[in-house]
Amino acid sequence: MYEQLKLSNQLCFPLYVCSKEIVRRYKPYLDEIDLTYTQYIAMMVFWEKGEMNVKELGETLFLDSGTLTPVLKKLEAKGYISRERSKKDERNLIVKITDEGEALQEKCAGIPAKVGSCLKLSADEAKTLHSLLLKVESQFD
Repeated sequence: MYEQLKLSNQLCFPLYVCSKEIVRRYKPYLDEIDLTYTQYIAMMVFWEKGEMNVKELGETLFLDSGTLTPVLKKLEAKGYISRERSKKDERNLIVKITDEGEALQEKCAGIPAKVGSCLKLSADEAKTLHSLLLKVESQFD
């Protein structure tokens, strides 16, 4: 057996498991407000930015338009965002948060702490992990 092919020697596998399990921990809280994890992270961008074109949103979330379009359609149907063509360049679709979308932020404010409490990490460990993950993520831009 090649050592480099052992699952226990892979960096990708614990990253995969942790990502999958963290998203699973979000599910009960997001179910209460009828959001998927992908809808939730999109809303986080809109709470921060207010509006953005679809291309920029895809780049921010590392999602392609095939994944993003149905997410945005569902968020629009729920009244959280609006989509409209740019008046300057009709090829650009601008997505804006609505008042209902802004109001949703209050319902979501406690979710990060609830999910974070399932991790048995000290504040310093969490900060180090976050820093390392951002370092790895920055290599994919």
